[in-house]
Amino acid sequence: MRRWKSLTEHRGSNMVITLLTDFGSSDTYVGQMKGVLTSMAPQVTVVDLTHHVPPQDVLAAAIHLDAAVDAFADDTIHVAVVDPGVGSRRRGIALRNERGSFVGPDNGLFTAVLERYPAKAIVSLEDRALFRETVSDTFHGRDIFAPAAAHLANGLHLTEFGPLIDQPVRLDIPQPIENDDGSLAVHPLITDHFGNLITNLHR
Repeated sequence: MRRWKSLTEHRGSNMVITLLTDFGSSDTYVGQMKGVLTSMAPQVTVVDLTHHVPPQDVLAAAIHLDAAVDAFADDTIHVAVVDPGVGSRRRGIALRNERGSFVGPDNGLFTAVLERYPAKAIVSLEDRALFRETVSDTFHGRDIFAPAAAHLANGLHLTEFGPLIDQPVRLDIPQPIENDDGSLAVHPLITDHFGNLITNLHR
């Protein structure tokens, strides 16, 4: 059995890890990620936010993630994988803010969350000793991000994954525009399961 570098004692048994992906539910991809999480951190509860983000729609993933984070305790670990750049030179990141820890590709997925809850620290995931033994070019969710989340749940400090970074990739999320007559021009962002149109207008 592989011995993981810098693994500390398990944190509390009430630790929650959420998953948000575009993997769907007809294949085994989500199950494989859960297998990694629960084998490395058996004390955690894994909660599925959604696995039906439109394929490769990073903006939709960012909006869904931001809509969900306030429902969870502030020690929750959120893993988000909507990753059209997988296999390229895009980096993986982990970050911490007042709403929890977040792990995923550095492609703008965390833009909406960070607009409301700025990061306290962001690191690039670079220590390969903390990944799975073999890393697939097309499945970083299983081989990099799930292990990183499990290590966080087991108490590993954020800075042990790699160097601190200043700015993650940000999406350009449109903002409402005030017209001359005082009305607002809003931009539709996503449509939910019930057909409700979610716009960029916030209360």
